[in-house]
Amino acid sequence: MRWPASLQARLGLFLGILLTVLWIAAASVTALILRGEMDEVFDSALQETAQRLLPLAVVDVVGREDDGVTQRLGAIREHDEFFTYIVRDAAGRILLQSHEADVAVFPEYDGPGFRHTATHRLYNEDALQGTVRITVAEPLEHRASVAREIQMGLGLPLLIVVPLALLSIVFAVKASLAPLRRFGERLDARSARDLSPVPDGDIPSEIAPVAATLNRLLDRLKAAFDAERSFAANAAHELRTPLAGAIAQVQRLQSETGDTAARARAAEIEATLKRLTRLSERLMQLARAEGGQLRLDRCSDLRIVARLVVDDVARNGSPGRIALTLPEAPVMSDLDPDAFGILCRNLVENALRHGSDAAPVDVTLTRDGQLIVANDGPVLPPETLDRLTARFERAGASADGSGLGLAIVAAIADRIESPLVLRSPRPGAASGFQASIKLPGDNSSASSRSSLSTR
Repeated sequence: MRWPASLQARLGLFLGILLTVLWIAAASVTALILRGEMDEVFDSALQETAQRLLPLAVVDVVGREDDGVTQRLGAIREHDEFFTYIVRDAAGRILLQSHEADVAVFPEYDGPGFRHTATHRLYNEDALQGTVRITVAEPLEHRASVAREIQMGLGLPLLIVVPLALLSIVFAVKASLAPLRRFGERLDARSARDLSPVPDGDIPSEIAPVAATLNRLLDRLKAAFDAERSFAANAAHELRTPLAGAIAQVQRLQSETGDTAARARAAEIEATLKRLTRLSERLMQLARAEGGQLRLDRCSDLRIVARLVVDDVARNGSPGRIALTLPEAPVMSDLDPDAFGILCRNLVENALRHGSDAAPVDVTLTRDGQLIVANDGPVLPPETLDRLTARFERAGASADGSGLGLAIVAAIADRIESPLVLRSPRPGAASGFQASIKLPGDNSSASSRSSLSTR
């Protein structure tokens, strides 16, 4: 037998089987005890019947004028005669018998006491020094019929009591496991970033150690992730000053040296240091996206942030390459403007870096809070799109960049519970790439904001 996977079903099935077996065992033992008591009662009735009838038979036989004549008592009214009897003399002649007595079932008299045949239970008694003998018989089928009725009386409740008991067991087990189900639902409702302990105050004591172990594991995971994010953020922050100093020294070396080869090497060093600076900035942004508070208690107009980001990116090397489209009405959201700025900047810089130089990058913020960044370029296969949001993943082996831009955007999208949609080719075109994300509006619940805050 294969047990069901559900603990509730297992408990219900086990308790139901156990209850049924115990009931059948109790009914069987009770039936055996009652059968023994019933035999004692019937034997006593046989003996009492013989002892009451024998004096009457003696008076009747002694007072007869015709000796040795058999007399049969007639029935007064129709009835079931469970006890039949015959009265015989010392020679075995029948002197008196009940109206339904069958002489064939009565064996020869062999002394007082109980006797047993294949079909009847008998009791013998005599008087007048054995000259008058009575034998009372009871069919064994009568006793078997009474025993069957008793067994039916004990067994029939199984058809009613056991199903009701099984239903009661199911409801009792379900109610007992309700705290465990609530614990599982609370755990299942957690986002991937929520590693706070799960409340377990109502968990049964048998399951409490499992819940406590799970919460300790969550604490250790949270501590490990916090340490990782803290290290990345601190390391990136501490690198900014020495990197800026190193870049300044390399630029001074370039201006002071007259050696063309040395100037070229200095330029390469400067480019490498700048890439390292951008990588440290991306690491700081990733730590901010994964661990910082992204939702605020107030709303702000995202159009202002989008315009500032686009102007700054265009001013730093991409003039005229960005086409920004904003609605006339404010786009209010409780998303932290800094987080939106990080998200927007990474999408725009990714489009500029990987898009075609011959076509502008389209940046659109719709009235309902959807940010769409699209660029022209080669079509990316679906398997490439699937892995673009992984850390340090680039669209091609020779692609420039840190490989963290879309990973940062995906982390923010996951924290605000809005999917990042990547498409290639861009909708309505045969080439290009488009990234879109739905930003939270100003009607977001406080519970959603609290679940995304730093813990």
